[in-house]
Amino acid sequence: MQEKLRIHHYHSAIVGWLELCTSSRGVRSIGFVSAPSEEAVCHGDPMMDRLIAELDDYFAGKLRKFSVPLDPDPGTNFQGRVWKQLTTIPYGQTRSYAQIAAGIGDAKAARAVGSANGCNPIPIIIPCHRVVKADSTLGGYSSGVHIKKKLLELEGV
Repeated sequence: MQEKLRIHHYHSAIVGWLELCTSSRGVRSIGFVSAPSEEAVCHGDPMMDRLIAELDDYFAGKLRKFSVPLDPDPGTNFQGRVWKQLTTIPYGQTRSYAQIAAGIGDAKAARAVGSANGCNPIPIIIPCHRVVKADSTLGGYSSGVHIKKKLLELEGV
């Protein structure tokens, strides 16, 4: 039997609506949405409550490193390696796509790193917004470059 996932809609003045999804093991996904959906909303769940508290602190500028456990769909082996590498980028810093590629041992995979970033199921916590082009311009962001810019500004970049 598949575990029931919990969904909650969260609003931040910085990025708008987020759809949060958790399991009993951790955060499954964070999605940028234009408005809450009609799906049942989770209240009073310890994992969801912890995620919301950490997001509140992050958006208030009080939290620099998330500690809530993660439980994403694993993606491909390559995506998993990229996502793990992204978690090593410190708050308030950026890395280039090429640096991430080198960090996973595949220096020629900068474009593939960009593609893996676009598939990241847990943006913000797995900080794909901290990856920029080699010339320090923003590059893309699956939910819009304007959101990437706001997240980086929040972190003082």
